[in-house]
Amino acid sequence: MINHSNIFLNKKVLIYGLGRTGLSTFKFLKNKSDVYLYDDFQSNFEILGLEKNFVHFNKIFGIKFDLIILSPGIDRNKCKLSKFLKKNQNKIYSDLDVFHSFYENNCITITGTNGKSTTCQLLYEVLSKQKLDVKLVGNIGVPILSVKNVKKKTLFIIEASSYQLDYSKIFKSKIAVILNLSPDHLERHITIKNYTKAKFKLLKNQSKGHLAFVKKNDPLIKKEIKLNKFNSKIVKVDIQKVKKILKDIKNSYFFSDSNKENLSFVLEIAKKLGLKNKILTETIKKFKGLDYRQQVIFNKKNLIIINDSKSTSFSSSTGILKTNTNVYWLLGGIPKKGDKFKLSKKHCYKIKAYIYGKNRNFFNKKLKGKIKYENFSSLKDALKKVFISIKKEKLSHKTILFSPCAASFDSFKNFEERGFYFNKLVKKYLNGI
Repeated sequence: MINHSNIFLNKKVLIYGLGRTGLSTFKFLKNKSDVYLYDDFQSNFEILGLEKNFVHFNKIFGIKFDLIILSPGIDRNKCKLSKFLKKNQNKIYSDLDVFHSFYENNCITITGTNGKSTTCQLLYEVLSKQKLDVKLVGNIGVPILSVKNVKKKTLFIIEASSYQLDYSKIFKSKIAVILNLSPDHLERHITIKNYTKAKFKLLKNQSKGHLAFVKKNDPLIKKEIKLNKFNSKIVKVDIQKVKKILKDIKNSYFFSDSNKENLSFVLEIAKKLGLKNKILTETIKKFKGLDYRQQVIFNKKNLIIINDSKSTSFSSSTGILKTNTNVYWLLGGIPKKGDKFKLSKKHCYKIKAYIYGKNRNFFNKKLKGKIKYENFSSLKDALKKVFISIKKEKLSHKTILFSPCAASFDSFKNFEERGFYFNKLVKKYLNGI
């Protein structure tokens, strides 16, 4: 840990937002600065016993804060303190900035629209098997400031969201990764330009000698690189190269285009780090992926069932839709603003969609003329019809794909709860086959 003075020591700091990130930041800074807390929901302080540090809304404007640390879940344009934040824009920082001020450890920071968690997990397993001291943190679920036992040689793999990067000012990563870019989170970023700018802060803040891995031929990435100059060395990752390597690996998890893409980045990073090839190949062969991310939950009797509850946009589902045949596709939930279905017609003939939930009309408009579809009020009813169809249709191979292309908050707490519920329904209906 850096001992010299930095901007977060002995200051008057406001932490806004008491989710996992805000709480970990408070615990980290409480003995280093004069820390105040605020959350749009006051009851959170009472539950957590933090009333002593809580500052009331009407007192905030009278306190001269040196710094404001925003949790990624806070939308500065739609929160209770939006006017205050606009006046104090130059004081806003993120937990990544706090980390960077106290630690000098090397970081591999991964962002992009799709595949972040899977790529981070795969890279973590690859580096761990090479006997490196590595920590997996960030948007994947472990706040970076909550990590213990950090040594000088500890290497951090950080999953960074556009929200975190947007609020960051000084965070730097020796290795930066942008997997892909497509319109996402536009309800927050408003324009694709703002979204892209947030992601590219990773490259903008890098120094000479740093490395940046980006997807070759990604239109949005290509455009941004053309328009700007960056200090780091940019490595363009060619997804096509991985096909030769997959013949030796023989792990069905990497059959989909999206997982081939994730693997391509890990292999390129491994090459630059000079990792041992034999251990690398063995680790990739055994990789099973993460729950609810293109997870095969059943594979028997010419039927494959895939739980991809993590999918919250069309772009996150197109890769797996391309790969499978005779697909019974379940989708529904809260769609993303500006989301577009770009799967070419040559892949659409082998798919039938089963659309559920209140936003059926949105999905109907997007799929009309491309894919046959039916509508249902609930996921339960949609899956029931899928199993009825499977029994009737005499096809040699069938795939049930639960890839909702939408947020889960209409009926579930999060995508994990949605994925767990789907698995529960599947068990019930499989008994009837």
